[in-house]
Amino acid sequence: MVLMKPLVLRVELPERLYSGGEKLSGSVLLEAEQPLSVAGLKVTVSGRARVEHRGGAGGGRRRREEEEYLRREEVLRLEEQLTTDSDGCFLLQPQKLYRFCFGFELPAAGLVSSYKGKFGSVRYCVRAELDRPSQNALRCEREFEVEEPLDVNQPDLMAPATGSAHKRVTCVFIPDGQVSISARIQRKGFCEGEDISINAQFENTTSRMVVPKAAIIAKHTYSAEGRSKESREKLCCVRGNHIISGMCDTWQGKTLRVPKLRPSLLGCDIITVDYSLVIYLHIPGSEKLTLDLPLVIGTLSGVGSRTSSVSSWASLPLPPPPQLGLPPPRPAQLQ
Repeated sequence: MVLMKPLVLRVELPERLYSGGEKLSGSVLLEAEQPLSVAGLKVTVSGRARVEHRGGAGGGRRRREEEEYLRREEVLRLEEQLTTDSDGCFLLQPQKLYRFCFGFELPAAGLVSSYKGKFGSVRYCVRAELDRPSQNALRCEREFEVEEPLDVNQPDLMAPATGSAHKRVTCVFIPDGQVSISARIQRKGFCEGEDISINAQFENTTSRMVVPKAAIIAKHTYSAEGRSKESREKLCCVRGNHIISGMCDTWQGKTLRVPKLRPSLLGCDIITVDYSLVIYLHIPGSEKLTLDLPLVIGTLSGVGSRTSSVSSWASLPLPPPPQLGLPPPRPAQLQ
């Protein structure tokens, strides 16, 4: 809202999420304390992604990039409520509230979900611009949020994700055995509140005691002028029992619930948000062994109950564990 002593300008919108193909309807409110002349009222709806960061060693210069998804304008018909003066301007009567309605059809395709992060954002807003004779235009903005539906009921997202990894451990350059992970989850696509059921095998042939853990990780990537910047955050985690030297452990359907999250950010060329399930072994005195399984967080899921979902895949075999004496495998290969 813009408030000046003689004039109030405000944009009103319903508090809700929008998606492509829907109608965005609202109103612009005008109120003057004394008679006032205005030349016109224009409403613009826009949406764009914006990235700004310092890339390169030592920070580097500031880099910026933008990508526009939406821009539409509508000139409101003031003559339906206001009279005109001798100069053709519209007259606002004092102490009277005027409401001018507008509506825009959002494009059915091409929008990207709203987002706000460390080095960038995707913002949508409605701007009202009031032209006044012999004065600067008066502007007022109101943001609204877009959430594009992301259906995880797609064959590639409903397929299990599997992988394995191993690592040789040394102590002052002396071999100290090996640790390995083999894991499977029932699918790659999930929604808020669903359980990720983890089947995993852990092996520890070192002299140390290791701890198996799993976490959902979000990776935010911002691109501007050919340079990228990343930030990662751990969202939730679960841990297992200690595994002593020479022993193995197995997770049979260990669950990790998906917390309240924004869906994976797709369709934007300068900002991406990717999720993954990271299963890892904490090794005292050494870098942890990690296994990344990709996740897609969506908004629509037709998956049945958690019990039936788990029982339908729990009997599937895990990928074979890495073999001793072989070179380390490449990062987890999905089947």
